[in-house]
Amino acid sequence: MRPTLTHLALHVPDLQACIDFYHQFCGMRVIHERAGKGSKIVWMSEPGKEHEFIFVIMPGGTDRNLPDNDYSHFGFAVDSRESVDAVALQAERAGCLIWPPRDEPYPVGYYCGLRDPAGNYVEFSYGQPLGPGSEAMPIP
Repeated sequence: MRPTLTHLALHVPDLQACIDFYHQFCGMRVIHERAGKGSKIVWMSEPGKEHEFIFVIMPGGTDRNLPDNDYSHFGFAVDSRESVDAVALQAERAGCLIWPPRDEPYPVGYYCGLRDPAGNYVEFSYGQPLGPGSEAMPIP
């Protein structure tokens, strides 16, 4: 048996704010919603990846209240350093930028970090060995 990671499920304090955040910053869209135990359950995915990986978000969570130096996060790859800068600028204007763009040695690359409405951190990176801009060397 070889398991495959298919989804991440999160309880969030404000469902609509999280839907809006992941649509605005990550390009994800709602692909399914249903009633569930007195609330609405929403599935979100990147276009074209609906059968690979989804976020399942449900109301009822509490704010994570992570400190700025906590690097727990969801990671999204973008296609250029300029895309990292553009996301950071958009996030700064929206008041949710927590890590301004910075460069780190391989395999970290160039990245910035945002705080979603539930308090989760979301990284946007270029130059990691996962996604656009990745090095052609294997991960040890």
